[in-house]
Amino acid sequence: MNDKAQGRAIKVRALAVGDRIDTLGYERPDMFSVAPLAFRFGASGRVAVYRFGVIVLAGLSPEEEKEGLASLKSRVAEARDAATDEDSITVNVGGGDDKVSSGVVNVQKFGDERFIVIADTLAKSVGLTRNERSVNAVFEAVEPLATDMASLGRTPSDRKAVLKLVGEAILLQHRLTARIAGYEKPNVVWDKPELERLYDRLTEEYEIEDRTETLEGKLEVVVENARLLAEVLDAGRAGRIEIWITILIAMEVVLSLWGIAATFLDK
Repeated sequence: MNDKAQGRAIKVRALAVGDRIDTLGYERPDMFSVAPLAFRFGASGRVAVYRFGVIVLAGLSPEEEKEGLASLKSRVAEARDAATDEDSITVNVGGGDDKVSSGVVNVQKFGDERFIVIADTLAKSVGLTRNERSVNAVFEAVEPLATDMASLGRTPSDRKAVLKLVGEAILLQHRLTARIAGYEKPNVVWDKPELERLYDRLTEEYEIEDRTETLEGKLEVVVENARLLAEVLDAGRAGRIEIWITILIAMEVVLSLWGIAATFLDK
């Protein structure tokens, strides 16, 4: 397949098709990688499947892409519209030394190993885009509540909504922690040191490390703010309960005194 790829441009697409993909037990005679799961497909194409919900396609016709995605549909959990999060890169084969610039990769050869390296970075980038949007959505929900507390000095009135927000933030943290844990260097780079430079250039081009660190930091802020809102709300609720208890005790004392006074007056 390497010879067929020489001297032409290959489009590599990454699509976030769901929350996660079950690759356990999936086998094909044309598989060339287990982690990530990767196999040849169509006339001269390749497919890589990532458990954090991303599929990468290379060198496939539109019909072959549809067929390839359909063959994996049953293994996708919480499927989504793939067009929401996708990215692509053009690979020019036979262009001298491996280079990366502005969405174009030049490689000497486009074999299975280089496909894995390129697919790895593209899958991580698409996964990060999806995760960034999820974190931003929760952040935007937390921000107006915190702003009201800062400017108006009042706590949110809808306790159920705040608790729901806290739950969403914690669940998001759990899911993203598991996804980000999968953003490790592919085995092929360890096995083939000559691919290290291509991997590093792609990682830098897509700012994978910087985006991951920023995402983790923002997620921590979102979760902490959501928890603080819940604590403030609970504290306010506890304060109101204490006030009512004080009022009830005062009423009981007043009624007792009234009873004593009434008894004294009857005499």
